Order: sequence, then C-alpha cells, then structure tokens
Amino acid sequence: MASIVSQLCVEVNLPRMLKVKQHFDSGHIEKNDIPNAVIQELSKPELAELIKPGQRIAISCGSRGVANIAIITRAIADFVKSRDAKPFVIPAMGSHGGATAEGQKKLLQGYGVTEESIGCPILSSMETVAIGKTEGEKVYEVRIDKNASEADGIIVAGRIKPHTAFRGSYESGIMKMMAIGLGKREGADICHQLGFGYMASMVFNFGKTIIKNAPIILGFGILENAYSQTCKFAAMKASEIEEKEPLLLEEAKHHLPLIPFDSTDVLVVDKIGKDISGDGMDPNIVGASPCSPFIKGGIDANRTVILDMTEETRGTAMGMGAAHTITRRFFNKLDLDATYVNAITSRGIDYVRIPVIAENDREAIQLALRTCIGHDKDQPRIIRIADSLHTESFFISEALEKEAVKKGLEILEEPKPWPFDKDGNLW
Repeated sequence: MASIVSQLCVEVNLPRMLKVKQHFDSGHIEKNDIPNAVIQELSKPELAELIKPGQRIAISCGSRGVANIAIITRAIADFVKSRDAKPFVIPAMGSHGGATAEGQKKLLQGYGVTEESIGCPILSSMETVAIGKTEGEKVYEVRIDKNASEADGIIVAGRIKPHTAFRGSYESGIMKMMAIGLGKREGADICHQLGFGYMASMVFNFGKTIIKNAPIILGFGILENAYSQTCKFAAMKASEIEEKEPLLLEEAKHHLPLIPFDSTDVLVVDKIGKDISGDGMDPNIVGASPCSPFIKGGIDANRTVILDMTEETRGTAMGMGAAHTITRRFFNKLDLDATYVNAITSRGIDYVRIPVIAENDREAIQLALRTCIGHDKDQPRIIRIADSLHTESFFISEALEKEAVKKGLEILEEPKPWPFDKDGNLW
C-alpha cells in the first residue's frame, strides 16, 4: 500500500520537458598541450630562478575536482626536476577526506594523482605546525602542513574561481589554498571560527601571514572555462599573489556556467558532490539559499531537488541542506561522519541539514512542485541540470520554451514526458 506522501505525490502532474543548449566561450588549452603550457609559464626567468638545485619543493594539490589536475601536477613536478630540485606533493584540502591522511590521499587517487602518475612522492599527513600569527586587533595562530613547512620551497597550485559562501578580493584560489588547504583540519578550523561572514578578511590575513612566514616561492593559478576545461595558467612570485590574484578572480567570474533564467519554480539537480563544488552544488549557479547568506547570484529557485551524489564525493553530502527534497537513493549513500567533519570545520552545519526524503526521483520532484508557493499550476517552470558544473545542455519544462528561444538557446529535443523507470527513477 502506498504511503500517504506517495498518494499526495500522485496528484501532481509533471509537465513535459525539452532539452536545450547554451553556448559559452570554448577557448581552452588542449589536453596534449597542457604540459608544455605549464612548463612555459614556469620557465619565465624571474620564476624559474627561484627553484635551486637540490631543494625539496612541496607542490599543493587540492580536492576540488580540477580539470586535468593529474597532468598539471605532473608537469609542475617535471619542471621542478628540470631545475635539479626534488618535488613532492602534499594534499592541501583542509578537513576533506574525512580529515585523515589516508582519506586525503585516496581523494587524490580518485583524481588520478598517484605517485606513479606524477612521478614523485605524495606526503599525506594531518600534522601541522604554527608558523606565525596574524596581524591586527585580534590575533590568530596560523598553522600549515608540517611537511610543507619543512620544504625548501612551496608551490601553491590551485584553481581560481568565485567562492560558494562568501565574497571578497580573494575567494577560491591561491590565498584560500594557503589559509585553508595547507592549514589542514587544525588550520582550517581556526580560519573558519568566525563563520563565512568574516572569511574574506580571514583568508586574506592568514594568506599574508603564510607568505611572510612559510617558504612559499610561487603561486600557480589555474582558470577553467564554463565547460570545465583548462583555459589559462598564471604563475606568480609569492610577493605578487596579493596583487595578481584579485585580477584573475574577476576574469574567472566571466567563465561561470550560469543558468540563463532569472527564476524557476523547481530546480532539479541530478548530482551534487565535493568534486563538483565545495558546497556540493555551487550557489553561484543554483542560487543562494539560507545556507549561503553572504553571496548573491544564481537562479532564484522556489524549490530545489537533489536526486543523487557523485561517486567521487564518497558519501560527503555538503550542500544537501540547500535543497528541499532528496531521494532515498541519495540518503542511503550518506556518510554522515565525513559530511559532519567537513561541516563542523567550516561552521557550515546548515549545509548538511537533511531535507525531506522521497522514495524515488519522481516523488522528490512531485513533492517539490506540490509545495511551491505562488506558481502557475497549469504551466509550472521546471529546470533540470546534471550538476552545477555542467549547464551547457539541460532540460526545461514547456512553460519556459518561448523564453528559451528569446534567449537564443538551441532546442535539441522536442517536449517529452519524464523518462522514469518502473521504480520511479531516472536511472
């Protein structure tokens, strides 16, 4: 016998959906050209001379699912070797990977970053050391990875992009990789203690302290286009990071894969994950929520549905709190321990509140639509995306078709019913 909730869902008719496509700037570096592009950027005389023969050079590698990260990291390591120095890689990801050395190394393995693939050791440890204190009225201890602190030099490599929880001159990028990534769980915990309302200043102050007191020699910025393809590298001296990173952040904002509608009644997100966004799904794309009060932007969604999580996120469901309904399939994959460690460290416990659980995809969407407020029941506006990184092609309900055409979107498929299987799921 169907549950009462299931019976209520049956009363909701879902509109037909059509597939559309938008076009972004596709300029990028071809995969085969990435090693040469990395080496060319690092070979600038004023940068190359910073790496001396015999030095032990630490290279940071994060957990954000950066495109071509194994190739990029290998190329940086190869360049260090070409200078007769000795590279090693450190996972720089705060409390991710369950806040364990083994978990962080496994995250890198999931991205193809292994000692075999990059040709140098990976030293994964959660041990940190205090390297200084911030300046200002309130002073904080700044900690970084012990292995990194003992290196002769550190190359901080990371993707630069708008952050999912705060706004500032430095968001996701080199400064944050130093303050949070290199800080491991202990350092990240200190930096997050005032919450995201203060993160812009905390990241800046922590980053400046690390540049001053740790052996940072280079920052290596990575930019991606809206198709999640590598499109630019920018290497800089430690002394140049403060000036150059904000300019790269402004450039990165123009590459966001935005959904080209102002609002929707229901936004359906097939999958979330830490490999997609630090918050599982990027509020710069899917819209700000009570979980992300310090940012603006993205689509205005009355209700948000999450159907599943990526395999790479390994049960970490940061971001589910921004949704209104999830599926039983999603719930059964939850690793609450890994999820809560991440949320506790970042003070983002709102992001891990568990939404209403529906038995399948169809009921999760029906329940979201049923509880919408002020929508046109005969012509509901529904948008379905694969995830917040991939919005080139997505699905819209018939009510949005005319608006899509006006916006220049390409219609790929005519309206069709939702392809639910016998269990009410889309896959």
